[in-house]
Amino acid sequence: MDAVFADEPSAWLADPEAEIPAQEVFRTKASAAKPVVAEPSIGGEQASWPQDLDAFRSWWLSEPSLDEGGLSPRVAPTGEAGADLMILVPMPEEADRDSLLSGPEGQLLEGFLAAAGIATDKVYRASVLPRHTPLADWAQIERQGMGALLAHHVWIARPKRLLVLGRNILPLCGHDPAQGTQKLRSFNHEGGRVPALFTFGLGRLHENWQARARLWKEWLEWTETDAWREAAD
Repeated sequence: MDAVFADEPSAWLADPEAEIPAQEVFRTKASAAKPVVAEPSIGGEQASWPQDLDAFRSWWLSEPSLDEGGLSPRVAPTGEAGADLMILVPMPEEADRDSLLSGPEGQLLEGFLAAAGIATDKVYRASVLPRHTPLADWAQIERQGMGALLAHHVWIARPKRLLVLGRNILPLCGHDPAQGTQKLRSFNHEGGRVPALFTFGLGRLHENWQARARLWKEWLEWTETDAWREAAD
């Protein structure tokens, strides 16, 4: 005969897993899974973080885990602890070298402070990132724990008020940028919270007069009331 017929169907190809013991099959599949790689922690162990601003500035310029390097230099925060106002931006300006916010965005900020009647020496200036990083991956920065380091920075700076300029910073404060900032009026840190105003970044403010007008209106509403005192209670 040229062919064989049977009533019961049979597999043409053998099941490769049928010839392997169940334990070996499990071991093979488990080994094929991609390993979970933990994100490196920004700043290293929290217990080793500096506890005063002088030490923090030196550490900010030298700690390897703060970023992956870049063409621009690291720029330290400026100002004294207990300042009337702490200003927080995402990163230094592109041209910053020896001091933070020394370019056109810094000039805009100086104009705002003058109009608000705040002396320069009463302001503490800081950035979330130590150097100018145009293509920063903010989602990864958040996963690596920058929010905790930011809270520590605010704690040791001890400002009376906090002005946050940049929507990229909001997730680090535990806030969803899509929800807006109208009701967000404080920043939580290790020792409590500080009254805060969250608004556009300096780049947006520099380019858009409507954004500047909105900031000025929000600033007046905030500072002409006891909103920050209520937030701090």
